[in-house]
Amino acid sequence: MKKFAVFIAAGLMSVMGLRATVAEADSAYIADDFLRAASLYQEAIDSLGPSVERYYNLGNAYYRAGLNGMAIVSYERALRLDPSNSDVKDNLEFVNSKITDRTAASGSLFSSAADKVAGALHPNVWAWIALSCFVLALIGVCVYFLTDAVILRKIGFFGGGLLLIFAIIGNVLAWRATRVAVGSDAAVVVSPSVILSTAPRQPKDRTEEAMLLHEGTKLQILDSIPGTGKDRMWYDVKVDNSHRAWVSSDAIEII
Repeated sequence: MKKFAVFIAAGLMSVMGLRATVAEADSAYIADDFLRAASLYQEAIDSLGPSVERYYNLGNAYYRAGLNGMAIVSYERALRLDPSNSDVKDNLEFVNSKITDRTAASGSLFSSAADKVAGALHPNVWAWIALSCFVLALIGVCVYFLTDAVILRKIGFFGGGLLLIFAIIGNVLAWRATRVAVGSDAAVVVSPSVILSTAPRQPKDRTEEAMLLHEGTKLQILDSIPGTGKDRMWYDVKVDNSHRAWVSSDAIEII
């Protein structure tokens, strides 16, 4: 019994300590000590787990500290938890307007539009919409087969067919939203600037220099290989439909 009481007390002290960390981060932010605030918010995320509010505050601290790349990463992570959060969307759009590079859209027009629509809601919401449409479609089928009224049979047939299409679309959007939410193929440049290479190594000369990118540019990771340094990786990345090159893990942060 004593051990259990000690365990409970230790747990309560730990939670109180973590909440104190968040309060300390808020105080650091108010005092314009933004780097310390960012460090404490990240500590809270590592200990308490991710949340929209914590990533939102972390993004704000990074932006005020002048680290736009990490601010974008934080907002993107917050949107993976709640794609409909307007405050996070507004701040992400604002910080994106501050970055240097303006790259073209990656992927086809259809896939980009589908991802945009899918990202408007949480994957679970799309799944519930799809399930609801499917259930209503079944009801429509039952109405069609079990009633003699012509108008009700037409409503059941055409309405059920339309709802079945909506159910399929909802499932597709739920799948695409889930892929974005749990994927690890998106990254952001967090160095002030970086020269991408045509090979998975530092460019030896100008012939191996692919392009110059600046902080905040979003990339799609296609492949990776280990580098020569400790914990370093080289990523084969797609900037847009026309540009693909290699970048070191030192220069980017995976969302």
